[in-house]
Amino acid sequence: MNKHTIIYRRTGQWAVLLLVLSLLAAACATVPITGRSQLRIIPDSEMLAMSFQQYDEFLQEHTLSRDSRDTQLVQRVGNNIAHAVEQFFRENNMEEEIQNYSWEFNLVESDEINAWCMPGGKVVVYTGILPSTQDETGLAVVMGHEIAHAIAKHGAERMSQGLLVELGGAALSAALQQYPTRTQELWMTAFGIGAQLGVMLPYSRTQETEADRLGLIFMTMAGYDPHQAIDFWERMSHAGGAKPPEIISTHPSDTTRIRNIEHFLPEALSYSR
Repeated sequence: MNKHTIIYRRTGQWAVLLLVLSLLAAACATVPITGRSQLRIIPDSEMLAMSFQQYDEFLQEHTLSRDSRDTQLVQRVGNNIAHAVEQFFRENNMEEEIQNYSWEFNLVESDEINAWCMPGGKVVVYTGILPSTQDETGLAVVMGHEIAHAIAKHGAERMSQGLLVELGGAALSAALQQYPTRTQELWMTAFGIGAQLGVMLPYSRTQETEADRLGLIFMTMAGYDPHQAIDFWERMSHAGGAKPPEIISTHPSDTTRIRNIEHFLPEALSYSR
């Protein structure tokens, strides 16, 4: 190998590195309120298209609750928080974000102690978590937290990380065509859907703490008392016997979470209306 060949190859490697770095820089985004920088390489349009499809398929494969009172409770709390979120967008020059949400709230029959929110505001609450929420405010803690994941676009962040690590940074649409099964698995684990965790954890602890912080703010804006979040997470720490329930299996420790919530309360209360 002569000197010119070596120089040519090194130049090519630097060019590729610079291209990758420029793409990553262009993909950097900022989480509302917290200001944390995050990597998102998937366009909102692709995330929403897949979200709506996956949500419809999930509902077709699972049984909706026939308890009208609990179903109405889930829908009322969800709509209250959704209205608060949209008001936040309007007050902070983020009105264009509203078009990315087509809110839907469903209660599904399942013993799982879980809830989640897909991109676009597609929410599912499992009946198994209702004994722990106990009342409307407890449910607002859960739904505020899950909706916060969607507002912070944690799912897109996790999917971006997964596509980069496991599928070489393929576009979501291309990954669906070339690796449909693996991409489906990435999607399910990125949003914590299903009883078993996959290769990736649903959310990092940074994201969970961020969702706690944002969730407190959104439930406060919706007229709920954020102090009740402490009582709820104390109840959750005792739920599920020896094995932690899925919704907290990758969250911060109980002591850390409650300490963080106590720290976040003054900020949340500043959003009271």
